Amino acid sequence: MRAVVKFIKWLLGLVVLAVAALFAWLYLAPPELIRVGSGYAAKIVCSNVFIAGRDAKEVLAVDVQAPGHPLLKLMKVSVDKERGLVSAGLLGFFGKSVAVERDGVGCASVPDGDTGKARQISLRAAPPAAAQPDALWPDGERVDASQNPEVAKIVDDAAMAGIGMRAIVVVKNGRIVAERYGEGFSAKTPLLGWSMTKTVNAAIVGTLIKDGKLALDNKGLFKPWKADGRAAVSLADMMAMSSGLAFNEDYGDVADVTRMLYLEPDMARFAEAQPLTGEVGKVFSYSSGTAVMLSRLWQDAIGDKAKALAWPRTALFEPLGMHSAVLETDEQGTFVGSSYLYATAHDWARFGQFLLQGGVWNGNQILPAGFVDWMREPVPASKVYGKGQVWIEGPGDEENPGAGVAAGLPKDTYWMEGHDGQTVAIIPSEQLVVVRLGLTPGKFGYRPQRMVGALVKALH
Repeated sequence: MRAVVKFIKWLLGLVVLAVAALFAWLYLAPPELIRVGSGYAAKIVCSNVFIAGRDAKEVLAVDVQAPGHPLLKLMKVSVDKERGLVSAGLLGFFGKSVAVERDGVGCASVPDGDTGKARQISLRAAPPAAAQPDALWPDGERVDASQNPEVAKIVDDAAMAGIGMRAIVVVKNGRIVAERYGEGFSAKTPLLGWSMTKTVNAAIVGTLIKDGKLALDNKGLFKPWKADGRAAVSLADMMAMSSGLAFNEDYGDVADVTRMLYLEPDMARFAEAQPLTGEVGKVFSYSSGTAVMLSRLWQDAIGDKAKALAWPRTALFEPLGMHSAVLETDEQGTFVGSSYLYATAHDWARFGQFLLQGGVWNGNQILPAGFVDWMREPVPASKVYGKGQVWIEGPGDEENPGAGVAAGLPKDTYWMEGHDGQTVAIIPSEQLVVVRLGLTPGKFGYRPQRMVGALVKALH
């Protein structure tokens, strides 16, 4: 009997040692997947608390944990509003990551923990002008909704709006004719566009081209590239996602994209270091790394760091009246032009209308003449993607060619698209822009084409 007791005690001691060793390992050398998860949790909560004014617990539960990787369900966050800090970790302790809020440029992940350095990146300028609540959109925020019952029926249809819908805005002939918002959201809530940010970033590149600071045929874009085959990559190749550079865009694990967003303090340098794996200009490869490098290129073209930080606001957002728009930078001050633009649905609609008008706003040619038409031209290596970071086909249509036309969409329809169901459909022939924002993971198979097609028919 004593031998059995002794064995049980030995076994329990071994278990305790194993658990202690596991906890020590998780604390001292957490796996990268845990750090990615904590980095994502800290960043999303930080931006939604400090930009969108949402409740941290709700954001963690609804935006981070509910739709994501099972590991995220074990993440706990801590918010320090006075210091503008959000920390997150597995069970609150392991693989801890931090995000910091800065004036004018939102939140940044701080993978190396140097929050002091990250805080040095801020937009020290006058705050954006306030929107005019009483003026009719797009000059202000007032909306005279359509009295068309068919339009109301469409935007009220839960199946057409899709699970997790947070905002729908329909613009016809330059005026908002319908809008709907999910519970807890309104016309005043800034919402994340995810990869729709890429299209806005491409337009910012256009403003620098108009100013003569960049050209589409520029090559030798980064100093290390000049010594190898990457010297042949042009700015146009980058815009068309046809650089030939390696980049893994798989969000399900520790891939290039998740490593860049949550483990790298200098995102552009990480992306810039990727090797060539395909022929330049001949292979389409969708890459968030490419979009971040484009941000670095246009910021460097401006030269002055303070002026570059203010450029999205002064050159684009304020002229368009996008007063809510916040484009976030990484820890080093490079705008995350791949993913991190927050704006109200009204402001996303303003940008869509701006593209519909060919880069002209209130009579001012903000983008080079013909630039938006060029953005819409199909990439030779893709056929479903445009040369200026827009989609020629809608979500899922690349696997089902012709689906958009079958849904009643005109052939000149093109799209801005982002993760989890963010879309802006732009249809010049119908003078129609349809914004749909939400939290709708791809597993639900939602496609906005049916709603947009029904709106085309109702408003024709």
